[in-house]
Amino acid sequence: MVAAHRLTLWLILLAPAVASAQDAGSPPKSYLCHRAASPLRIDGLPDEAAWKAAPWTDDFVDIEGAAKPRPRFRTRAKLLWDDEYLYIAADLEEPDVWATLTQHDSVIFRDNDFEVFLNPSGDSRNYFEFEMNALNTGWDLFLPKPYREQGKADNGWEIPGLKTAVHVEGTLNKSGDKDRGWTLEIAFPWTAFTERSGFGRPKPGDVWRINFSRVEWRTETAAVGYRKLPGKEDNWVWSPQGVVDMHRPERWGFLRFD
Repeated sequence: MVAAHRLTLWLILLAPAVASAQDAGSPPKSYLCHRAASPLRIDGLPDEAAWKAAPWTDDFVDIEGAAKPRPRFRTRAKLLWDDEYLYIAADLEEPDVWATLTQHDSVIFRDNDFEVFLNPSGDSRNYFEFEMNALNTGWDLFLPKPYREQGKADNGWEIPGLKTAVHVEGTLNKSGDKDRGWTLEIAFPWTAFTERSGFGRPKPGDVWRINFSRVEWRTETAAVGYRKLPGKEDNWVWSPQGVVDMHRPERWGFLRFD
């Protein structure tokens, strides 16, 4: 009965979000997150047996959805969880891996980056954002509500116990050769979310809202490093937002814990 109740609750929560996202052209995606039998090693290489058994998400698409061109490079993610952490791994195809920002809490999307958005309550309130680049530099922030509702980001929010790692398959910040891309791993401790959202470690059957974003700049080789070409960056996501705005939690995907 408990499992059935959670499933029913999940469907109730899903219904208005599906309607909203269908208005934007695509319903939210969902991912069933399996439990890891033992703690994972965070080294940027998701090659352990538990990772190999975890399914990949669908390949990322343009933030506005299928009406826009398919991304130039493939991006996908997978997730696991245990008593201590939510684990996220991602694989980013990139023929020329570069990054410049080294200071924690820099505006990481000024580099190519990978971003995670989490809303444990599913009500678009008290949600979390984390961004990282290929140098393993991170930016963590908390929002009580979206910017369009006068929400103000708290850049002072930190994640004690956070673990992150990056592995570059190629040569970082070296033009003239061809890279395969970069992979990453993140371990978010459940305790990081409790104070601000009231949610800690989930139970099997619980559902959170989540989305992933990748910012990709078009560049050319400069005398030193790389130069961004004129125009806006590409925004590629797992579950399409319908608009160029990640801060619409009602359009994020669903993360269900197995």
